[in-house]
Amino acid sequence: MEAAARRRQHPGAAGGPGTQPGASSLQARHGSVKADEAARTAPFHLDLWFYFTLQNWVLDFGRPIAMLVFPLEWFPLNKPSVGDYFHMAYNIITPFLLLKLIERSPRTLPRSMIYISIITFIMGASIHLVGDSVNHRLLFSGYQHHLSVRENPIIKNLKPETLIDSFELLYYYDEYLGHSMWYLVTEGQIFILFIFTFFAMLALVLHRKRKRLFLDSNGLFLFYSFALTLLLVALWVAWLWNDPVLRKKYPGVIYVPEPWAFYTLHVSSQH
Repeated sequence: MEAAARRRQHPGAAGGPGTQPGASSLQARHGSVKADEAARTAPFHLDLWFYFTLQNWVLDFGRPIAMLVFPLEWFPLNKPSVGDYFHMAYNIITPFLLLKLIERSPRTLPRSMIYISIITFIMGASIHLVGDSVNHRLLFSGYQHHLSVRENPIIKNLKPETLIDSFELLYYYDEYLGHSMWYLVTEGQIFILFIFTFFAMLALVLHRKRKRLFLDSNGLFLFYSFALTLLLVALWVAWLWNDPVLRKKYPGVIYVPEPWAFYTLHVSSQH
């Protein structure tokens, strides 16, 4: 009763009959401005970005290197390699860091969308783990990644020939489906996805800049990381632009050779 009396005494209170026209929209705009101010002043998450960078270089980039460095007798061909254990750690640590980063964000997507994205990421990385493990172990049997599955000497003579279809299915899971769900952007199969994402980010940044809304330090770090990735991929493509063997392996407009194809063509073949 007292609360109702106070509302009658202050007709301008929220939802009261004396509310001035446009007051609710003004409050909404004020709330949006406050959210933008909070986003701009968000602290730089040095710890999370450091862990992201470290685990990517060690667990992802260093994964195939560790597999080649460690003695084969320590990790038999019918058991997971050291690179597989790196990959397992990556599949656990990366989604955890992503969730921690989302928790600190002043603005987030709907929770259901976040869950679906993280689940998709983990599923794609897990698919890639299995396919990549088998493909890398095939290296020790003479498999050449710069050739297609059917052109490989150790594959094309398999009997029955339906076994070749199984290896092509494995390659599809590893290099196409797994990469797409994992959002791995530095290989040619899904470069279109990366470039689309980058230009969508660029368009959003320019659009918000016209409204005097700017990225905070975390957004800038992510945007510049994408830009640096695009530059490095461009340099990689320019370096291998006239390679006839890789051109045959990766025909079409989008030409981004895989590192493993370069390795079996230009590194392992010289030893």
